[in-house]
Amino acid sequence: MVFWRRRGEEVVMEQVELRHMASDVAAAVVQGLREEGSGGEMGVESQQLEQADGGVVAWRNLIAAFMFEALLWGFPISFGVFQAHYSKLPQFRGNPHVTLVGTMASGIPYLGAPFMAAFVRRYQRYRYTIIWVGWPLCVLGLVAGSFANSVGALIVTQGVMYGSRNAAGFLILYWPILSVVNEWWISRRGMAFGFITSAAGASGIAMPFIIETLLARYGYKTTLRAVAVAMVLLTGPLIPMIRGRLPPAQASIATRTDWSFIRKPLFIVYCTANAAQGLGFFFPSLFLPSYAASIGLGGKQGALLLALMNLGQVLGQWTFGILSDRMSLNPLLVVSTSVAAIAAFTSWGLAQDLAPLVVFALVFGFFAYGFCSMRARMGTAVSEEPTAALATFGIFVCCQGLGNVLAGPISVALLHGVVKRDSYAIVRYRPMVVFTGACMVLSALSIGTWYIRPRRFAA
Repeated sequence: MVFWRRRGEEVVMEQVELRHMASDVAAAVVQGLREEGSGGEMGVESQQLEQADGGVVAWRNLIAAFMFEALLWGFPISFGVFQAHYSKLPQFRGNPHVTLVGTMASGIPYLGAPFMAAFVRRYQRYRYTIIWVGWPLCVLGLVAGSFANSVGALIVTQGVMYGSRNAAGFLILYWPILSVVNEWWISRRGMAFGFITSAAGASGIAMPFIIETLLARYGYKTTLRAVAVAMVLLTGPLIPMIRGRLPPAQASIATRTDWSFIRKPLFIVYCTANAAQGLGFFFPSLFLPSYAASIGLGGKQGALLLALMNLGQVLGQWTFGILSDRMSLNPLLVVSTSVAAIAAFTSWGLAQDLAPLVVFALVFGFFAYGFCSMRARMGTAVSEEPTAALATFGIFVCCQGLGNVLAGPISVALLHGVVKRDSYAIVRYRPMVVFTGACMVLSALSIGTWYIRPRRFAA
């Protein structure tokens, strides 16, 4: 039950209220009551809130969010297959800017995350309207991309417009859904966000094979249109399943985000770690199929590598999400980035055939992607203020997204020379492999500064 008592400007909430509304619900109600004005008499109101951290409705919302994540992110994380296909077509062959298509499609959502997180937080009453506006933009971007005949057109359509499903979807579709999940999952939030983020990998296990088969048989134009139709049919029925835990009367209370966490040194440490990890994070998923082709493997093997990396992602993100609810966070972050660095320097750099690449795909997918599932717990480590939950998550996403956007231009500088078998990273990919591993090491070291200078750095 929800109980509150008001005397003038004072709002007193019972302990049961704080326990059941520990996310951002309690903060919204308290501030809303304070803004209603003063009153001389004590009032009492009660309202039933549904169970958090479990129960049928909480799991239904989490599973619906999982399906959205799987269907909407499965496509951009499979862009490596598209990139390998585009590089064989006369109109795109030899153009180094093809990589910008994939980085824009997934990069725009990352960079827009902090802004939309704050917007959704401020205007929760409109989040279902936002979802219905953002959903069609994703589909239209794919359809428009099917008419592109130049790299520039692909960047605008398959890249920017599809990415704008998240700049109007990660910023109008994705973030409202996350805000709903945030209401339902509190003490088990690490598990919940790990489960959601693993969805893209679950989709990616099959998506590369589907995309590769469609591209080989029908070409990119028909493939993009088929994916657009599939998204309409598979995601449309999920939207009515998304329902917030906060009652409409309380959801209409606009609350401001508490930004005091940005002054905390731990917040800077986590921002640095996310940015460093993000700089090297995206190259394997973008270039493993191309690397496989360079050592004589076929398109099926390239798709297999992406599928295995996505399998590792599913296992890693759910595992690290669960562990982040139960263990100290910083050691988990250091382990995830350190093992990913070792995998890049060894399994990828030394790969001359399929077997080492399989090992790399699984290990890197498990540990590097596991890092991403712990952002929700990074937020609670930085600030226990409920209004800051989405804001911290959005900023950490944005920090990693800087690497996503820069991956295309950086890859142009890193890829040079001819392929030489029996050489480290077959020469052509050597700078990229070293850069990927170095970024993971830098991320781990940035977390380590918290322990190296404990007296200087304080939460």
